[in-house]
Amino acid sequence: MKYNKLVEIYSELESTSKRLEKTDILAKFLKKVDDSDMANVMNLISGRVFPLWDSRNIGFSSRLLIKAISSSTGADVGRIEKEFNRLGDLGDVASLLLKTKTQQTLFSEKLTVKKVVENLKKLSELEGNGSVDRKIGLVAELLSNASAEEARYISRTVLEILRVGIADGIIKDSIAKAFGNDVTEIDEAFDLVSDHGEVAMLAKNNNLKSLKLRPGRPMKLMLAILAKNVQDGFSVVGSPAALEHKYDGFRLQVHNDGKTVKLFTRNMENVTTQFPDIVRNLKSSVNAKNYIIDCEAVGYSPNSGKYLPFQKISQRIKRKYDTDYVAREFPVELNIFDIIYYNGKSLLNNVFSYRRELLEKIIRQTKKKVVLSRLLITDDHNKAERFFKDSIKEGHEGLIFKSLNSVYRPGRYVGYMAKLKDVMDSLDLVIVKSEWGNGKRASWLTSYTVACRNGDDFLEVGKVSTGLKEKSEGDDKNNFYDMTKELKKIIISEKGKEVIVKPKIVVEVSYEEIQKSPTYSSKYALRFPRIITIREDKPLTEIATLDDVKKLYINQNK
Repeated sequence: MKYNKLVEIYSELESTSKRLEKTDILAKFLKKVDDSDMANVMNLISGRVFPLWDSRNIGFSSRLLIKAISSSTGADVGRIEKEFNRLGDLGDVASLLLKTKTQQTLFSEKLTVKKVVENLKKLSELEGNGSVDRKIGLVAELLSNASAEEARYISRTVLEILRVGIADGIIKDSIAKAFGNDVTEIDEAFDLVSDHGEVAMLAKNNNLKSLKLRPGRPMKLMLAILAKNVQDGFSVVGSPAALEHKYDGFRLQVHNDGKTVKLFTRNMENVTTQFPDIVRNLKSSVNAKNYIIDCEAVGYSPNSGKYLPFQKISQRIKRKYDTDYVAREFPVELNIFDIIYYNGKSLLNNVFSYRRELLEKIIRQTKKKVVLSRLLITDDHNKAERFFKDSIKEGHEGLIFKSLNSVYRPGRYVGYMAKLKDVMDSLDLVIVKSEWGNGKRASWLTSYTVACRNGDDFLEVGKVSTGLKEKSEGDDKNNFYDMTKELKKIIISEKGKEVIVKPKIVVEVSYEEIQKSPTYSSKYALRFPRIITIREDKPLTEIATLDDVKKLYINQNK
């Protein structure tokens, strides 16, 4: 497929803000896409070159894109930066400069979807000396052969900020409409494989029912609804219920395909290399040929044995060297609480009570290495309250309520799970804006506007500027220097001191109370917010929703 055909669709999508119109535009287009192009087209429509489950990263900053635009158009960097400040979009800058290009390519070739994807995928593979120049060259090659409109969307795709108003919901609706499927079918398929291209192909060929769980391919995990007290927890899942301690660690899905053990975060990032200790411990702890298990890694002090909060061990998620040393300094205990696949069979449709009994048969527990989650099955509210207090006393966050008769539903906030925290004074939110600091902080982005989720939209709930350290200390990324470095990679536009960034970095934010506010798009504001930690393990689908904020506001006032 010629790339300009896809660009025409981008332009149509960008020209309307109506969800149904976008769905119609995309559905009609998908019917015409050849099988050989479907995977690439679906990824590009999503603003990516890799499917969601693939943790490879383009890693191309706005600074590098400015150099690529300069190389392909002949415009000097200063002019490009000036136009960027004026237009606020490097895609628009590239398009403008291509129209008045001073360097003409003698033999330009028509770009194809395949060529664009091939070049952009190579960006994730290049490392070592000279890799930066080679990366710039790959993007400049595309821009040199692009029309002005093609350059606009190539530039945006490189930065993974497509800006055509397309989110997962519209893409799923479009696949369903194009190939005559129920949206629920498409939803369930995507939650299993997290790959729009694969789901679209299966839908096109009327083959969604063939989709199976595959150890080694990360999936979306089942999610818990927020409960305000013990009674509310029971009302969500039913009574009697299975109660488990809610751990203050990071959730892992462990995949064993019979040969290799792989660890993925809830964000589907492969962190196997970072946790050699967990891999070793699992090999002697799980009696199964192959499996997928759902669990939580909880940090503890190697001296006292006491459990530690997430921020104390969060640095392990990104640490890819000296991992055995870090494992000794920041050890974790793996708490297993569910099993989704066992010895070649999916357990998604088996009830929780069966899945738990199976775990108790196949897990060999070793304290501070691999254990089953603490469990209480009861309909007694007083026993639940005591179990809740025991969890807090041990250093955990609270309780998880589970329905004994529930199946496992990936990626869903369903009435099968509810979470109850000790003090509901923190929210996982995403940074959408930032501001440059003053004085000695002038080179850092130090004030962050954070947002909750409402469907496919992100609504602002406040501005936070405290909680991070000034300087980097080892692998701890909770500081202004490292935060600035990461935010600069995802800048969408700048105006004065304010910077708008791609919603990507999730932070856990504490606050004193929630107030009504006309200032922010959510109509709520956090009073005295403070960043507790960066949640590198959390996907955007799991940040706080507007409904969560409303619920907390109502409960605090009661």
